[in-house]
Amino acid sequence: MTPQAARIDRAARRTVTAHGRTIVHENELLRHPVYTRVVHWSYAIFFVLALLSGFAIYSPWLFHGLTPLFGGGPMTRLLHPWFSIAFVAIFVLQFVHWLRPMSWTRDDSRWMRRMKQYVTNTEKLEPEYVDFFNAGQKLYFWTIAATALIFLVTGIPMWFPATFGRFAVAVSYVLHDIAALVMLVGFIVHLYEGTASQPGTFHSMTRGTVEKRWAWTHHPAWYRNVTGRDPRADYEREVQRQADRARRDDAP
Repeated sequence: MTPQAARIDRAARRTVTAHGRTIVHENELLRHPVYTRVVHWSYAIFFVLALLSGFAIYSPWLFHGLTPLFGGGPMTRLLHPWFSIAFVAIFVLQFVHWLRPMSWTRDDSRWMRRMKQYVTNTEKLEPEYVDFFNAGQKLYFWTIAATALIFLVTGIPMWFPATFGRFAVAVSYVLHDIAALVMLVGFIVHLYEGTASQPGTFHSMTRGTVEKRWAWTHHPAWYRNVTGRDPRADYEREVQRQADRARRDDAP
């Protein structure tokens, strides 16, 4: 991160944090502070608005169902590029904020080789080298960064077709649509992984905190860094505690 980008990030965090706070209860850890959550939900909202308005313009089957949400066809066409610009602009803040923890490491390459175990949930604990983000989350982040850039570069010729000519506009439509489909698939996977697949993850983006057992299960290296404790040992201790409780409950 450049010094100027770091200054922008610090200033934005101070401004947002001054208007909110995160309450950390016993047996919880701070996962995402106020600034991170505000930025995340802001660009998520504009992404959904851009996606819905874009599909309304793109598909005749969705036109009549979606355009009334935005005040009709002409208004949908008018708002769509502004939704997209807002999405890209706010994501830039997230990009600067998360650039360092999202950097790819050798451990991420190791994680990618075991993605099948992660998707099928065959292992109860993530490897001990998984830090604040795993490789799948980083891959999604860089996918958003790439598609946001494509949206911006291709959206401008589509917005001003007379300026750029028919060929540039035609190519832009194709790339724009491909990027939208990639983002849609990634968004669906992101929703599943953040809710049904890993209970407690969604809570981290609403309240900002996670339970310690969530941390040692999904991000053991991060848990070790913030607590100084052994995630594997704490996991085994919790398993033993639950087994002892179950035996007591079953006793006559």
